[in-house]
Amino acid sequence: MNEIATVSLARPLEDVADELGRSFSEFGFAVIRDHGIPQELIDKAEELSKRFFELPADVKQAYHIPGGGGARGYTPFGTEKAKDAKVHDLKEFWHVGRSLPPGHELAEYMADNVWPAEISEFRETFEALYAAFEKAGGRVLEGIAIHLGLDRGFFAPTVEDGNSVMRLLHYPPLEGEEAQGAIRAAAHGDINTITLLLGAEEAGLELLTKQGEWLAIDPPEGSLVVNVGDMLDRQTNGKLRSTTHRVVNPVGEAAYRARYSMPFFLHFRPDYVIDTLPSCIDPEHPEDAPESISSHEFLLQRLREINLA
Repeated sequence: MNEIATVSLARPLEDVADELGRSFSEFGFAVIRDHGIPQELIDKAEELSKRFFELPADVKQAYHIPGGGGARGYTPFGTEKAKDAKVHDLKEFWHVGRSLPPGHELAEYMADNVWPAEISEFRETFEALYAAFEKAGGRVLEGIAIHLGLDRGFFAPTVEDGNSVMRLLHYPPLEGEEAQGAIRAAAHGDINTITLLLGAEEAGLELLTKQGEWLAIDPPEGSLVVNVGDMLDRQTNGKLRSTTHRVVNPVGEAAYRARYSMPFFLHFRPDYVIDTLPSCIDPEHPEDAPESISSHEFLLQRLREINLA
């Protein structure tokens, strides 16, 4: 396989599961068309995201939750940095998480959402988008399960009420000659199960191939870019790869534009124990498999590495 698969979720999953799986195994990435997230909802979400980031700095800062690890609300510039990176990323972001009913057994793992009072329809728009992302992610996971020879519903209980987070991202426009090709988000891998990304049409997202070369991802308008996170990589013993990726500033006119995107980090339930799938263990070397760990423990371990815990 020499290029990232582009797969339509309008087709039967049995027909596309192996194409999807091979792309995740080779590149850690795939492009998804016909994902079912309504375009008008995406347009509305993008408009409201821009309106939030245009608010004065002190208004946004009021939604920053010190000690919250950036899990909810606003995270200002210069906070997050990639593991082992020397500098912070050139971005600010807002996090929307799962809204759990009072008294829910997993409530201790998930903070309450905060919502900006200054932007009307913000809450209902992003709760609807969160649910739509989750549904699309569930379909992708079904395809992955089929590819791995599991029951197609295998992942549904593993991610039910999971600690999934939707991030609204703003990379500001850069100035001067150094803007061309500047690194907006340093090379990193994602911690979670899978990531679904809206807004990757603006050039700049690149993945690191097995051959050690940077490959630009150029998805068609309105599609989702999906990548494997460290949790799924661990569960499949590296069969599906969590690939290092980065965001570079494009060259030409686009170098001086702001960039907006919305990744959805789909997570296992906090109490789910990540065990290597039996089919992903080499019977001749059963010891070459990672030890069991709860998804919550794994998340905390990784958040400490990137300055968010």
